[in-house]
Amino acid sequence: MTADSSLALIDAFLDARWLELGASANTLAAYRHDLEAWSARLDAAGGALLAPGEAALPAWLEERREQGYRLRSNARLLSSLRGFYRWALGQGLIDRDPLTEVRLPRVRPALPDTLDEAEVERLLAAPDLATDLGLRDRAMLEVLYGCGLRVSELVGLSVDAVNLRQGVVRVRGKGDKDRLVPLGEEAVHWLSRYQRTSRVALMADATRPALFPGRSDRAMTRQTFWYRIKAHARTAGITRPLSPHTLRHAFATHLLNHGANLRVVQLLLGHRDLSTTQIYTHVAQARLEALHAEHHPRG
Repeated sequence: MTADSSLALIDAFLDARWLELGASANTLAAYRHDLEAWSARLDAAGGALLAPGEAALPAWLEERREQGYRLRSNARLLSSLRGFYRWALGQGLIDRDPLTEVRLPRVRPALPDTLDEAEVERLLAAPDLATDLGLRDRAMLEVLYGCGLRVSELVGLSVDAVNLRQGVVRVRGKGDKDRLVPLGEEAVHWLSRYQRTSRVALMADATRPALFPGRSDRAMTRQTFWYRIKAHARTAGITRPLSPHTLRHAFATHLLNHGANLRVVQLLLGHRDLSTTQIYTHVAQARLEALHAEHHPRG
């Protein structure tokens, strides 16, 4: 099998993955990276993508482990390759899945970085409300935390996605699937104030659709907003590591801490599978154990 035919197979698999699951661009890029690296390794060893040999992948995974790749990284790689060979089996391109016997140790889900409620309050209060940019950032932080959005979902919001009268926002999530999320009173307040004043001042053309403009009346980029979050975190005196999903994690964890149903949190976050949402039960449990140890006389 030539390198070109291997790449054509990979392209066909990615097209099928997108049509079947509506996989995001980032997910498809990760699949492509893994499969092309695997194909190149097989080519260098005189192997073929559809006939890799039973020992080829275990040997590569062991090499990666020795090179310092984490178990989670190898698990993602194995997941990508398994998806490809299951697709190839279903297409009749191979007679058996060559990875059936390949196993990795079970990966325990990593607990996401989050903030406690007092830290969130300090972060929300950090922007300078005397400036238009500060008021814009306050509205963005309130929506991000109040709705549990991904940063990409937040910066992609258009003006017509928000209904302040009904208190909901229409969010375009992964796989181009829409969901309606309640805004909450605080988010409605700050959005209303921002739209009446600062958005008008920041937009040269107020008819443009971006709810939160960066430069040139266009939607702010994820990278720019992430820079703004880190700057406000420094102002708030928050020194723990943050991630772009920190406020999303805090949203889910705080809901569960206050008694929310796990399936409701799943719907609000836009998770396809409940198992993805269950990680937050571990975070909530860890928080409860810490509170018990700190405050209970027998803790």
